[in-house]
Amino acid sequence: MVPIAPIADELIHKSIVHAVQNVCSTMIKKNASFVEKTAEPNSASFKDQPHVFGCVGFVGKIDGIVYLCISDDFAGYAASSILGMSPQEVAAEGEAVIKDVIGEITNMTAGCFKNALCDQGYTCKLTLPTIVRGQNLSVAAMKGCTRHMFHFDCNGHRLVVDIQIKLG
Repeated sequence: MVPIAPIADELIHKSIVHAVQNVCSTMIKKNASFVEKTAEPNSASFKDQPHVFGCVGFVGKIDGIVYLCISDDFAGYAASSILGMSPQEVAAEGEAVIKDVIGEITNMTAGCFKNALCDQGYTCKLTLPTIVRGQNLSVAAMKGCTRHMFHFDCNGHRLVVDIQIKLG
């Protein structure tokens, strides 16, 4: 079996920036600006406030996971924008509505990212999204994975995308 070449950081960077910007502009109707790439998680983005983590895995020639980490406030804002509902209507519908919206945003972001990698020969398939809501949550690094942390601003809200990749 021929070993798989490592994925260039530039490809990962370009692909996730395009994915986040595309999903935010299409679904939320707001621009997302790339802020920075960090080597380690920056929990200060959500310190002492409730937040939502969406995650979608991918398996194939490469394996990994994409985490979308956002504040609870932004999750409500996104749900309101996408569904055309007032924040009060979203709150009245309950937690399931926000989980569904964040699951869809995470799935679309991971799908766009995956497609860019597949176009370069790193074929893989997505898993179903998982959503977790809480406070003081963190994502642990998976053994043997390369980790990439990207920070974005969308309408004054911080989004953090944590990508962990392992060559298959």
